Amino acid sequence: MTSPIEQHTIYPIPEQGRYGRPYSQFTIWFSSNMTLLTVVTGAMGPAEYHLSFLWSAIALLLGNLIGGFFMALHAVQGPILGVPQMIQSRGQFGSWGAVPIIMMVIVMYISFVASNCVVGGETLQFVQPALHRHTAILIMAFLSFIPCIIGYRTIQACASPLSILTTIVVILCFVLGLSGHTQQILTDWHGSVPGFLQSFSIAVLWQIATAPYVSDSSRYLPANPKTYPRVFFACYSGTVGGSFLAMATGAFLAAQSPLSTIAAIGHITGEWGALIVLILGLSIAFANAMDLYCSTLATITFWHTFKPRWHPRGLTRLTISMLTVILAICIALFMSGSFNTIYTAILDILMIVMIPWTAINLVDFYIIQKGHYDVPSFFQENGGRYGRVNKPAILSYLIGIVAGIPFLNLKFYHGPLLASLHGIDISWLISLGSATSAYLSLHRKTEP
Repeated sequence: MTSPIEQHTIYPIPEQGRYGRPYSQFTIWFSSNMTLLTVVTGAMGPAEYHLSFLWSAIALLLGNLIGGFFMALHAVQGPILGVPQMIQSRGQFGSWGAVPIIMMVIVMYISFVASNCVVGGETLQFVQPALHRHTAILIMAFLSFIPCIIGYRTIQACASPLSILTTIVVILCFVLGLSGHTQQILTDWHGSVPGFLQSFSIAVLWQIATAPYVSDSSRYLPANPKTYPRVFFACYSGTVGGSFLAMATGAFLAAQSPLSTIAAIGHITGEWGALIVLILGLSIAFANAMDLYCSTLATITFWHTFKPRWHPRGLTRLTISMLTVILAICIALFMSGSFNTIYTAILDILMIVMIPWTAINLVDFYIIQKGHYDVPSFFQENGGRYGRVNKPAILSYLIGIVAGIPFLNLKFYHGPLLASLHGIDISWLISLGSATSAYLSLHRKTEP
């Protein structure tokens, strides 16, 4: 009898287990980004950086277009190698060298799961005010947990109907919100260059933050070189389209109302507000299931480093998922009272640690290795041909982080070179370029 719980974890998906078409990646990434957390992120333009809706929308569009390009390049790695992204990172950093990266990714996933539980809980409270905040968070965590433990097929099955529903309600938000405010919204161009670039950077980071797990879903696609360009464009159009629509909605709401995002939806859309919030809240559970699923794979990858002969299956994934969601609930209960401050700090920190990783991973995959890896080496105790530690990759990663620090513009830290740029944060660009050039240079020096 076949178990209803998916048994695949971190090992390669066998050819007979591959299925689906590239289009599935469009619906997965479109629907997983059409959530209230994405809407809240887009609202930062007017709310935090004092931009008009139009300037916010332009910044968010450009940021998603650029960040989505890097994210979609990672997606192509899935069908080629058939393994999760964090396992594949052993090919750049070595089996032990990848551990610090994996640990940071796990922290990132749990932070997103907790954040989604907070925002999702708020949606349930809006629809049913009698619910206590803690109860609403627990319900949202449960709704996220169920599809996660069943597995990827369930997540994929939910993607298409959610894509349609969320698109309808977002368009409804715009239509109802423009009523009587068209002239004001479409002629307001106030803002600043630092604010524009901060919104732009957040959109770039939003896309790159999904790069560590995008191949966790695309690895189920058949390994067919003819379809790889379609995998890229399906993923790119899905993630950019979903993210931009949701973020633009957030900016649109924040530009019109000083209320919280959920309250602003209710204020602007009237009697439709509860339905719109409920649908966007349910989409949070779907996105959260993805985050939880991939967090579990990253955690298994972490422990596998120390037990390389261990072959985890469905029960292990279920147990780790349960422990992860319990930890995320604890964090969500703690951060629910000061969500915006903590969430902004999370995004700021992710900016520092994720950019150099994506640079090294893509350079190694596309330029140095040209997509050819010895996948069995990823699971060997000594790291196989990639060894335990790849010093050029580790050093390049550190160079990328250190190079970006002087240009950071965070709430709790301002880089020493920031003043000379009038407060414009270009740390992600400096980090990306530094890590890329350092890795190319150091790799050449260590070639036999």
